[in-house]
Amino acid sequence: MVNQALIGLLHELVNNGLETPRLPGEKGALSQGICMRIAMIGSGYVGLVSGACLSEFGHSVVCVDKDEAKIEALSRGQIPIFEPGLEDVVAAGVKAGRLTFSTDLATAVRDADAVFIGVGTPSRRGDGHADLTYVYAAAEEIAAALTGYTVVVTKSTVPVGTSRQVEAIIRKAKPEAAFDMASNPEFLREGSALEDFRRPDRVVVGCDSERARAVMREVYRPLFLNETPILFTSRETSELIKYAANAFLATKITFINEMADICEKVGGDVQDVARGIGLDGRIGKKFLNAGPGYGGSCFPKDTLALVRTAQELGAPSRIIEAVVAVNDARKSTMARKVEQAFGGVRGKTIAVLGLTFKPNTDDMRDAPSLVIVPALQSEGAKIRAYDPEGMKEARKHLDMTYCNSAYDALEGADGVVILTEWNEFRAMDLAKVKAALKAPLMVDLRNIYSPAQMAEAGFTYVSIGRNEARA
Repeated sequence: MVNQALIGLLHELVNNGLETPRLPGEKGALSQGICMRIAMIGSGYVGLVSGACLSEFGHSVVCVDKDEAKIEALSRGQIPIFEPGLEDVVAAGVKAGRLTFSTDLATAVRDADAVFIGVGTPSRRGDGHADLTYVYAAAEEIAAALTGYTVVVTKSTVPVGTSRQVEAIIRKAKPEAAFDMASNPEFLREGSALEDFRRPDRVVVGCDSERARAVMREVYRPLFLNETPILFTSRETSELIKYAANAFLATKITFINEMADICEKVGGDVQDVARGIGLDGRIGKKFLNAGPGYGGSCFPKDTLALVRTAQELGAPSRIIEAVVAVNDARKSTMARKVEQAFGGVRGKTIAVLGLTFKPNTDDMRDAPSLVIVPALQSEGAKIRAYDPEGMKEARKHLDMTYCNSAYDALEGADGVVILTEWNEFRAMDLAKVKAALKAPLMVDLRNIYSPAQMAEAGFTYVSIGRNEARA
C-alpha cells in the first residue's frame, strides 16, 4: 500500500542517519534513527493505538500510565484491548526500540518534543458533561516536568475550551514553562483503528503559533508525504470538529433507524431506502445501517456532552437532543420487538449472538446488549450467549450462561437473536442452526441475512425495517 511504502521509506531514511531539522530553542538534536520524542499520557484505547502508530512513523514514543499492572503487561507484549493488528504493531515498535511503556510521567515529559494527553473523558455522573478529571490531573503533572520548548497536545475528546483550560493550569503551575498548546482530536473507529491512523480522511490540528504547527507537521510527516488533508485551525474549532463529526454520524444512524420503523409500517425495505439516499453524493452511504441503536466509547458520551455544552452556552442543539433521546429509547424498543417475535419470553431460552457494540472489538461500553439482555431476563427469559471477543468484558456486566461457540449457544434454545454483526455469524450453516434450535426462529437486529434466504431455509425471520419471513 502507498502509505506503508512511504512509512517504510521514512524509516529507511532515518535509519540511514537522516535527522529531523530542529527549530531554534528546541530540545537537543535527535538521536540517529529517531524523528521526534513523544510522550503519550494514557495507555488506553486512544493512547495505545496512537502511540503505537506514531512509533510506526519512526518517532520515539513512551506510553505512560498510572496503572502499573497495565504497563507491566504491555512491556511483556500483552495487549489489554482487542484491536485487529495492534499486537503486531506494538511488538514491532518495541523490537525497534521506538516504543516503550512507563509509569514515570516526569521522565517521559522531560525528554519529549511533544506531549499528547490521551486519557479517558467519560460522561460525568449526574449531568452528562465530559469528566475532565484525568485531563486536568495530567496537566498538573506535565507542568511540573516540562523542560525546554514542548508542544502539549490534547488527543482525548474534550469539550470546546478545554485546551485553554489546560494551558491555564500549566501556566499557573509553571509560569516560566516554554510550551505551546495544540488540539489534535482522534477519528479512530474501533475495529479498524490502525488503518484509520495510517490512512485517515483528514488530520485536524488546532494551534495558535507557527512553531507549534511546525512540530505537528513533523509528527505527521508521513501523512504529509502522502498528501493527506491536514487542517490547521483554531483550538476551539478543532475541539468542536470532533464533537460535530460524531454527532452527525450518530444522527445518520438514528435517522435510518426511524426510517426502518416507517418501512415496517408500510411494507418498505430500509436497506433499499439506505441505498437510494446513500447514492446521493450529498448524503453518502456510510452509517446508514439500521439496527438496535448506536453504542460504544464515543457516540453516546460525545453526543450527550455536546448537548450539555450547547445548553450551557445558550445555543441548544435540538437535533442532537432528539438523537440522544431516540437512541436511548430504541434499545428498549428492540427488547420489546424480541418479546413480540417470541410471543412472550417467560420460561423460554434465547440464544444471543454478539454482545459488543460492534464487531472486531471487545468494547462493551453502551452496547445495546446491556439494555436488551436484562430487559429479556426481567421478563423471565433465560439467555445463552456467545461473542467472539467480548465475553470477558460482558461478564462484568451481564449474569447469564456464556457459551464456547455460536452453535453451543443455539443448542436447545427456543430461538436466536443476533445483536452484533460478527462475520462468523454471517456464514453460519442454516441447516445446522435450525437443527440446534427448538423452533426455527431468528430475530436479526443487524439485517445480516435476507428474508428470502431465511424463508427458503424454513425460518420465521424477523429483522429491522424489512418484510418478515414466516416458517
